[in-house]
Amino acid sequence: MDTKDDAVCFGIEDFPEGALEREPTEEEENESMTIRQKNFRAAAEAVARALAEIPTVEKVALFGSVAVPLRKEISRLQPFRRLGIELLHECKDVDIAVWVNDMASLRLLQKARCRALSGLLHEKNIGVAHHQVDIFIMEPGAGRFLGNLCAFGVCPKGKPDCLAEGCGRVQFLKKYDGFQFNADALTPGKSIILFDRNPEMSNVKP
Repeated sequence: MDTKDDAVCFGIEDFPEGALEREPTEEEENESMTIRQKNFRAAAEAVARALAEIPTVEKVALFGSVAVPLRKEISRLQPFRRLGIELLHECKDVDIAVWVNDMASLRLLQKARCRALSGLLHEKNIGVAHHQVDIFIMEPGAGRFLGNLCAFGVCPKGKPDCLAEGCGRVQFLKKYDGFQFNADALTPGKSIILFDRNPEMSNVKP
């Protein structure tokens, strides 16, 4: 799917108008967080399947809060926060590491992400927006973090985000000033391999 602007496939509202007429109970809130993680996991798997069709993609791994059991923490929501009630962690987005052997194929990765999420919405009624699936581009072999897959449909877009040092030097490779990738996030127990084209030859083991 190609777009003329920001590669937005569709949008979702976390809380549609009129959906919440009362404060949810602790049980309801925990169930909501569990469902949210489940839907994000489905999005990660759908995107990984689409990325696996691109020959330059060598490996895909899910990491972050979507990849591990949800922990309880003091909620940001009132009145739970005021009362010190712990709720299950709220997953904000999907973090996927993708090892790519040709940086010229990043536009194909954008289209695959968009296509996968559109299919997930139409087939399973699970709405996850493309900007909620953050793709971290990794160098094959060494596993060095190179940058993030841009969310815009053109590069450079001329937005303030594009002014970060090195952003767009490789088309559709997003850079953030001051950001340092934590490689520990890809260690066993913190990540899940969703696709590996050559598992027996892999030198990077999340």
